[in-house]
Amino acid sequence: MHDGEAFLSFLQQVFGAKENGVYRNESGQILHAELLLGNGSIMFGVANNDWPAETGSVFLYVDDTDGIYAKALAQGSTSRQAPENKDYGRAAGFRDPFGNSWWISQL
Repeated sequence: MHDGEAFLSFLQQVFGAKENGVYRNESGQILHAELLLGNGSIMFGVANNDWPAETGSVFLYVDDTDGIYAKALAQGSTSRQAPENKDYGRAAGFRDPFGNSWWISQL
């Protein structure tokens, strides 16, 4: 993650994530952040020489697939799969502006 503040804001705007702990270095960059997301949490930190940036793929159950998908696109995400009904629920997928893939499903 090269822009921790932007990613933190993305998680808050799209998923309503709440800060559980954000630790910054002396220049204000996020060293480690934990945000509450649904019934779990997500952790991240800003990339450096010892910890290079990585992208991830996340599957998450949500209360409103269509709403979260729309918020993600409004925050600069690109669609991987528009919301549609599947055998396992209403599902969608998007890639966030940071390169991570999110797969969401509403039961």
